[in-house]
Amino acid sequence: METVASTTTRRSTVTVSVPKKKLITRQRLRKYSWLPDVLRLKGSIVPRIIGPVLTVTVFATITAYIYSQGTDITLTNSVVPLLAVVVGLILVFRNGTSYDRYYEGRKDFGTMTSHIRNLARLIWINVAVPPADDDAKGKYPTANLTAAQLRRKKVEMLKLCACFAYTVKHYLRGEDGLDWADYAGILPASCVRLAQSGRSSRRASAFTSYAATARTSRSGSRAESPDELESEGSVNIAVDATKRVRVKRSKDRLKLPGTKNSSTPLMSTLHQTIDFNPNPEQLSTPLPLIIAHELSRALFLFKRDGYLETVGPAGTNAMNVHVQVMVEMMTAMERVANTPIPRSYSIHLKQCVTLYLFVLPFTLIKELGWSMIPVVTVVAFTLMGIEGIADEIEMPFGLDKSDLPLERYCADLKEEIEYIVERLPEGGEGMYGVDDGQGDD
Repeated sequence: METVASTTTRRSTVTVSVPKKKLITRQRLRKYSWLPDVLRLKGSIVPRIIGPVLTVTVFATITAYIYSQGTDITLTNSVVPLLAVVVGLILVFRNGTSYDRYYEGRKDFGTMTSHIRNLARLIWINVAVPPADDDAKGKYPTANLTAAQLRRKKVEMLKLCACFAYTVKHYLRGEDGLDWADYAGILPASCVRLAQSGRSSRRASAFTSYAATARTSRSGSRAESPDELESEGSVNIAVDATKRVRVKRSKDRLKLPGTKNSSTPLMSTLHQTIDFNPNPEQLSTPLPLIIAHELSRALFLFKRDGYLETVGPAGTNAMNVHVQVMVEMMTAMERVANTPIPRSYSIHLKQCVTLYLFVLPFTLIKELGWSMIPVVTVVAFTLMGIEGIADEIEMPFGLDKSDLPLERYCADLKEEIEYIVERLPEGGEGMYGVDDGQGDD
């Protein structure tokens, strides 16, 4: 009788718990719903137009009461349809123009974000220390940084990239100063010194009062300013998103020595120095332009010291192009913020809508009687709602609930850059040889 020996093999199972938290969180589109949206008041235009609609309803009620007392106040229905067509066309144009501004703002901010991402990635990978035994290292005697020192400089540049988005956000809203909470940890001391010396805060002017940006400034939301970010005597004034309106340089600025005015200063036989601004300490510039200047300057120093020889002149130019496009997108968003729809157009539209709604009860009272009141209310809700939506989205960079969530866009970008610094590897040591842009010899 054979004995069968059975061996039992035990498998050890190791369970590794991985956190399910997403690396980059995104707000997803909600599911399609019809009836819940019909009954929803939060986030709708109803709170914005409830007052004007009730005013029209009360007027229609008064009209119906007067007619019920025997007074003939009816009007012919031959003119109102023509006015309705005109009002409809104006509303369509108004709504389309406002949404174009909203979409352009989102598109420009998205393009700027894309170039910031690309610039951060290229800096993190392509900026590298030349090899120690490279024959061409003698061409760059200033390339004496260690890998750890160069990494700190790259981290500072990536912080500048993230800070550019935050400064553009505050710039578009007319929020000056350096003591905003989201600047903490990403605004370098060099930019703080440049901004404080240039006094980037701007004074309000009668020529820079735009209706589209008047509602964008906020107060009471600033954090306590650190000691290094404070400047004595600084005054925070809530103004618009531009400081471009200035008196043009004229011949009065070009003065001959010893004279008050000069018609042709450059034709003088005397030697003179043209001073375009006698008080340069009073000049100001937007903080995003200071950030862009520091980015371009850092790229220049990297190229000069030999830390960008791996990619050559073409790669360096590509990085500079990213900085240029970032400034271009800031300028495009500045154009949206500083060019509101003409006030006269908005006023005329409201006047036409109001005239139509106040004439409508006199044309419907004869046929509908008291039933005219809900009909006029529905028409008023429709027309005033369209105009209210257009007025709410024409300035996409503000703080209204329907405006672009710039805080979330900037926070996501900052998280992505932090992920690059903490998790993604660098490019490593540079390649041998120098790319002088002349091709292979």
